[in-house]
Amino acid sequence: MEQSFALSLNLLVKDIQKEPKHFTKSDLIKYITENEIEVVNFRYVGGDGRLKTLNFIINDVEHLDNILTYGERVDGSSLFPYLDSGASDLYVVPRYRTAFLNPFSEIPAVDILCSYYTKDGEPLDTAPENTLRKAHEEFKRVTGMEFEAMGELEYYIVTDHDPLFEAENQRGYHESSPFCKWGDFRTECMQLIAQTGGRIKYGHSEVGNFIMNDKAYEQNEIEFMPVNVEEAADQLVIAKWIMRTLAHNYGIDLTFSPKITAGKAGSGMHVHTKIVKNKKNMYLKDGKLTDTALKAIAGMLELAPSLTAFGNTVPTSYFRLVPHQEAPTNICWGDRNRSVLVRVPLGWTTGASKMLTHANPLEKHVADANFEEKQTVEFRCPDGSADVYLLLAGITVAVKTGFEMQNPVEYANERYVSVNIFKEANKEVAAKLNHLPASCVESAECLEKQRGFYEKNGVFSSAVIDGFIKKLKALNDKTLRKDIEGDEKKVLELVRKYTNVG
Repeated sequence: MEQSFALSLNLLVKDIQKEPKHFTKSDLIKYITENEIEVVNFRYVGGDGRLKTLNFIINDVEHLDNILTYGERVDGSSLFPYLDSGASDLYVVPRYRTAFLNPFSEIPAVDILCSYYTKDGEPLDTAPENTLRKAHEEFKRVTGMEFEAMGELEYYIVTDHDPLFEAENQRGYHESSPFCKWGDFRTECMQLIAQTGGRIKYGHSEVGNFIMNDKAYEQNEIEFMPVNVEEAADQLVIAKWIMRTLAHNYGIDLTFSPKITAGKAGSGMHVHTKIVKNKKNMYLKDGKLTDTALKAIAGMLELAPSLTAFGNTVPTSYFRLVPHQEAPTNICWGDRNRSVLVRVPLGWTTGASKMLTHANPLEKHVADANFEEKQTVEFRCPDGSADVYLLLAGITVAVKTGFEMQNPVEYANERYVSVNIFKEANKEVAAKLNHLPASCVESAECLEKQRGFYEKNGVFSSAVIDGFIKKLKALNDKTLRKDIEGDEKKVLELVRKYTNVG
């Protein structure tokens, strides 16, 4: 049966009539030629986690073929702090499967994500996308399965205060217009992300909304679908670029900052995971969590302290990771429990097949539907400051580690929590649990202790680990949260400093 691409919002997919993973150089040359594309942009992530750009004006087909074949040279020492300027010439080579039509360029342009290569034509050992590729290859080697992930991008829109139809303070969850002021902006972001290849699940307004210093802060979220973990990273970095660029075009501010002010909801970047074999979700069987799921959970809990080095990279990250703010501080897991670090979200494991017919009496029973495919396991501490590729590489390493631990199922079961551990009545339960780091400095110390897990079989290079430890320790924030607690002016200065994280 021939696949239909009629409903695809990805403009290249609709025209080329192939899934992106099947794009070839000739496909791109044909599309660029027939659609009078004048510019090709190479995109690649630097050491700050943001997309960089190299522009090419297309002179002729021979020129286009040349850049798509050989890539181009860049100065790696200006992109990554741990590369020596004496040996920093790198190649950036396009990955055709990531090509998309630029949604903003007035001159028709196709953008392509690139990978880094050395002077010898080898993948750059320290490159973020290569680290993630190595992590996924090692995961597949150890487990015989594939790893999928998807992110939740929480963010605040910051604008001048509009007194009309104010949503109740910290009660903005799933609000509609006119109480949610920026829902149309959110859906426009989602449309553009989908057109560039992002697999969007849904979007909605979030809890956070408040007025401060005559500015209105409205929190929203865009959530993705689980895909191959390498593709998930590509989608997240493109999405953040789209959202910021669109916000700039609107003349508004958008921030993924983990914390704006005390007592108000912070923004996380929760990561959902799946383990797949032969296209089947291995987390559930007969409506119950499998040992595979428990091993994955064990690995995430074991490496959680050091994962913060890649997922919570600025001091304001640890103003969010405090008790009673629906952000985790204790290393434990549970189902449908938002006070835990690793959460098994509400699935479709019981009663699912009868919901459709109850809501729609004209519809037939769907007893053969595979509801178990929807189940994920969520890692809740990362935020928008994360280095997306290295965070997902770290989580991949952690889940793989769960398969290599002694007694991982027992380890996970011992750390299961069924109660809200932030409640006073459950303080004895919380007291038995280990805690996440409380600062970037502590996070660096945890990475030092656990670095062997990441460096095993050459997945993370020692240069990357050393670089993150050095960077995090240099923030010197071990007592910062305590030092400026209650000083709104200093907190706001800190927030402004880290507004454009990640």
